[in-house]
Amino acid sequence: MSATAVSQHPSTDRGNGSGPKPTISPVRPRKRGDAAFRRILAMVTDILLSSAAAALAYELRFSVAPWRVSVFLQHASQKMQGLASIHIGVLLLYVTLLFLAAHSQNLYRPSPARSALFEGFLIIRAVAIATVVLTAFIYLCGIRTASRLVVCLTAVFSATALMTWRACESYLRKKQVVRGVGLHHALIVGAGKVGQLLADHLEQNPSLGYKVMGFIDSNHHDDPRILGKVEELEQVVRQEFIDEIFVTIPSERDLVKAIAREAGHFNLGIKLIQELYDGLAWSCPDEFVGEFPVRVLRRKPVPRSGMFLKRLIDIVGSAFGLIVLFPFFLLVAIAIKLDSSGPIIYRASRVGRKGRRFVCFKFRTMVTNADTQKRGLQHLNERVGPLFKISNDPRVTRVGTFLRKHSLDEFPQLWNVLKGDMSLVGPRPPELDEITEYKLEHLSRLDITPGCTGLWQVTARQDPSFETVLALDNQYIENWSLLLDLKIILRTFPVVMRGLGR
Repeated sequence: MSATAVSQHPSTDRGNGSGPKPTISPVRPRKRGDAAFRRILAMVTDILLSSAAAALAYELRFSVAPWRVSVFLQHASQKMQGLASIHIGVLLLYVTLLFLAAHSQNLYRPSPARSALFEGFLIIRAVAIATVVLTAFIYLCGIRTASRLVVCLTAVFSATALMTWRACESYLRKKQVVRGVGLHHALIVGAGKVGQLLADHLEQNPSLGYKVMGFIDSNHHDDPRILGKVEELEQVVRQEFIDEIFVTIPSERDLVKAIAREAGHFNLGIKLIQELYDGLAWSCPDEFVGEFPVRVLRRKPVPRSGMFLKRLIDIVGSAFGLIVLFPFFLLVAIAIKLDSSGPIIYRASRVGRKGRRFVCFKFRTMVTNADTQKRGLQHLNERVGPLFKISNDPRVTRVGTFLRKHSLDEFPQLWNVLKGDMSLVGPRPPELDEITEYKLEHLSRLDITPGCTGLWQVTARQDPSFETVLALDNQYIENWSLLLDLKIILRTFPVVMRGLGR
């Protein structure tokens, strides 16, 4: 935010109606975001698990030993006819009733304050409601062919499955929170009492999904977590990779409007203590972040379903690649060992999404003391900007020359993809010393997970300009889609085969 823009909203103005009041159209947030995606996922999972529980109960009640082939085939034929009878209808009705009962127990509106024990109780109650209603339906309709054992087993299996998957999902989510994975970087505007209480609450409840990076405040200077003044919002947002802004001084009407405007420019979410702000918050939903009521003026648009599919493709693709390419890895390992002394795998520190450091794995293509020789070769650098690249690098081994030419040295990064440090497609992860030369606008390429291949690799790999790299990375980030990822992957194969790397 520029100083000029903020100077129109002095901190002494407490919304008394004086002074210029620039208008801003309220940004209508998306009705469904991260929480909506989790609700849909929970609904689908419950339906699938309860259906599987019903099928398993039916199998246990009516199946025979499969090794008695003639009897088994005869019974299987009869059972196919039975599936078209009353049992399939009864079990489908039970799955529907269980879904509705779970919805009535608010199981699809997760609450961080709800304990696992209480959630288990809600599941049992939902199963009991569905079972009682189904039993009453069977009795009133006089359906004598429906097996009571199948109904009881379905209820038991459904309750067990629903509690088990929720416990596993909660455990994995908590582990991610402890590791700091998936946390939204939060910036609090206002370091007063409310701001301090909010920061303490978010830090004491990491399950809410926020990591407080600090405060923006023009008046309080004694708190070490103050990152700057309101006039420095743009710089703080860039440097700290902010996802969400919390405003705890809602009486500063014009200031809130300016922040909302700037948040729109940076595609950030903004939440604040409830107030209408001259119509800015009309029709905006009320939510709770822990115990704090907030009114959502704008929500950062995140394609959750797309990100979920992208991660799923990364897991399947990297696991498949590691298995299929394992014999090739062995051959490369032998060649590296025979060519030069040193480790087979080169472990390099790289910077990933939102500045998070990780260890990147590559086949070693240089001599063991290559990093120490780099300073002496800086004058030969052919790249423009923070990147470092030279032709006929004396540090590269004979086998390394071939591996780098066809980008085969980067195949071990499939392990980084499987771990979640990288993606199959995305900007290349920069080295630590490159980051020290970055300008403020360069940090935008760290907004997403880095990749093994990307738009720059398949379109302008021979271009030495860092500005070209940055422009293509930003173009990829702004226009991301699963189809774009697929196109880049398909275009990567001919690039590798032509040996355009160096």
